[in-house]
Order: sequence, then C-alpha cells, then structure tokens
Amino acid sequence: MKKYLFFLVLLFLTSSLHVCAESSLSAAFIRDHQLWIKKGEKEEQITTDKFVLSPKWSSDGRFIAYLDGDEKGEKSELFIYDTQTKINYQPYDQVSTFDFKWSPTTNQLAYVDRGILNVTKLEKGIPKGFQNVSLGVSSFEWFPNGKDLIVSAQSELIPTGWGPVPLFKVPVNAELNTELVKPFYTIQTNENDLFAINANYFKWSHDGKWLSLLAIPTASWSNDSNTLCVLSNEGKSFQSVGKMLGNGEWVKWAPSANQLAYISGEGRFLVENKKTTIADIPIFRQQKEYTPKGNVDLDLEWFSSDIVLVARAKENKEWKEGPVPTMFTALYAINLKSNEQKQMTYPDGLELDNSIQVVNSTITWLRRNEKANNQNIWIKEGLSGKEYIWIKNVDAAPAIYTTGLESLKQ
Repeated sequence: MKKYLFFLVLLFLTSSLHVCAESSLSAAFIRDHQLWIKKGEKEEQITTDKFVLSPKWSSDGRFIAYLDGDEKGEKSELFIYDTQTKINYQPYDQVSTFDFKWSPTTNQLAYVDRGILNVTKLEKGIPKGFQNVSLGVSSFEWFPNGKDLIVSAQSELIPTGWGPVPLFKVPVNAELNTELVKPFYTIQTNENDLFAINANYFKWSHDGKWLSLLAIPTASWSNDSNTLCVLSNEGKSFQSVGKMLGNGEWVKWAPSANQLAYISGEGRFLVENKKTTIADIPIFRQQKEYTPKGNVDLDLEWFSSDIVLVARAKENKEWKEGPVPTMFTALYAINLKSNEQKQMTYPDGLELDNSIQVVNSTITWLRRNEKANNQNIWIKEGLSGKEYIWIKNVDAAPAIYTTGLESLKQ
C-alpha cells in the first residue's frame, strides 16, 4: 500500500512539473501556414485562409502582429490579431511590409513600407491607422524608452565607391519633420576593413547601454560575411566585434551583463567554420571561442549568465559540391566559468535540434525529422528536466510570450 501511494505521489509530481513548465507560457505558432495560439495545454486556430509569417507579440501580450504572405515571397500584408476581441484586422488598408516591430512600452507597431517608417496610432489602446515618421529608412529598431527609434539609411554609391552608412535618432512623433531627426552615428566603411552599405538586426543589451548591429555589404558579399558591431546608447563609442553570417538569431546579449554571444565565421555554407564566441563589451580583451575543433555551432541562446546553449554538429569538410548536406545538430550546454560542455539532447537518426528559446528556466527547441518531413516543438524544465513534445506539427519555431516578459523570438 505504501509503495502504491508513493507511486501515485511521484506520478502527481511528475505531471505537475510538466504543467508548470507549460502553464506560464503562451506561444503563437504556425501550422499548415495558419496562425495558432497555445496557452497551457489548449491550442486554438486563429486563421483559416492565410499564409502566415513572422508572428510577434505586443509587449503586453494582448496583440499578435503577423504577415499574410505567399510561397514566392511577393506578398506581405500586415495583420493584427486581438486576443481579447478575437478579431483579425489590418491596422490600415493594404499595409505591405517585411520589417515590423512592437514598441517595448506601448501597443504601437512600427513598420517600414517602401522606405517610409510608420507607426500605428492608438484608439483606446488598440493599434489602428498610422502616422508617417520618417522617409528614406532601410531598417530600424525602437529605443528602450519607446519614444525614439534608431534608423539606418543605405549608403550612397558615388563615382569613388560606396559612401558611409548613416544612423539617425528619430522621435516616434516626428511626422516627417526632418528638423526632429538627429544624426546618431555614421559608420565609416572601406573595402579593405569594414565594408558595408547598410546596417540591420539591431539589438539592445539588457541595460540598454549598448546596441549590437550587423554591418551588411553588397548582396553577394553579404552571403559569406557581415561585420558584427556594437554602438553605445549615446552614439559615441563604436567597435567592430567580428565576422559572421547575416543571421540575426546568431547574436544574443547576456541576460545580466554586457557580454555578447555570437556565432563567428565566414562562408555561406554551414559545413565548417561556425564557432560560438563570447565578447565582453566594450571589447578590452581577446574574445573566446567555445566550439571544439571538428564541430560547428548553428544556433545559440543564453540559459543563464554563466551558461550558453548551442545547437552543434560535426564538421563536414569532405563536402565540396552538389546538394548542401544537412547538418544534424543536437543541443549542448556550455559553462563559461568551468569551460565544461555537456550534450543535452539526443535526437535520433535523421532528426536535428535547433531554434533554442529560454524563458526563465524553461527551454524549448524545434526538432525536425528529415525522413518524416515534420517538425515539433520540444520542452524541458531546466538543464536536467525531462524533455517531451510541447507542440506538434509546426512550420517554424514559435513566438513565445510569458506574462511580464517580452517574447524572446521577435
């Protein structure tokens, strides 16, 4: 009898741990091109007749912005779903964009439409309509205060070559008034050192004192190499960090320190030369690489101030031509203090793990099965928790929202 009771208690505790890991998480995800939401164990389909791309939560978790696109990438209409009223709507008729971001402080949505930066107006807290902010914008990001935006403009091609890349600070209520637009920093470039014609993938450090960005060269060049840079929040201190591919998800700030984790290495193919690297910002000592020889890291995420999670595979230097081989990754935990590295997941056969997300101590990732051609989202609580499938049959990694925290994949 005692053994039976002990078994029931153990079963209850195990089930509770699973519920605990899920219950505080809400995910917007795509299945069969449609938008879905999962809260706890409940899934709800939101759209039925769209081709959904890039769902993003508002800072308070009420709204989800997303694109209604197509397989060719020629269509990109902006929609918003209101989780309170259960209504899908467009903030304005026929908004076409590929670059949109929620304010960190309000339910305003900023987006670039044919080089014009706009923000939605607010009607009783609901984002509707729009107002123009600035012209000639290539890419942008909100300042942490939600009152200003940093914008980049593409450099100009003149007879002597490409010019510098200008960055500007623009108040959200500028309304095309150029007198309110202030130069923030100008990235001086040259083909022998830091060559770029644009800046993108802006990310703020945890304390808002530093901004990371990728300086991006011309199209063919950018497929093989971009320059990761950092800029102080006053636009006074600028440093080049390292070379990497143009993947914004491969750059992550530490949760409580001005340390930058990124996957360094040039070359567009993922078969070699992709290394997890940690840089202290501002850079005052040599950066440290953590990827063991003979391996490549193809995704990363901070678990804590001392531990970084990576998706790792064996190098494939033998490949030279033909179809690019699939790199079958598993998750590893790197302890930055002890230098200890441990494998965390063991996908079977033709499976691979990537798209890591961490919310508090909960870890989620996408596991793809090449043979079955499907993808599921797995979850575990902490480094030693039991892993299990959280969301089945997804098109891509979800956007996760937790009460009081911003979505970690935006």
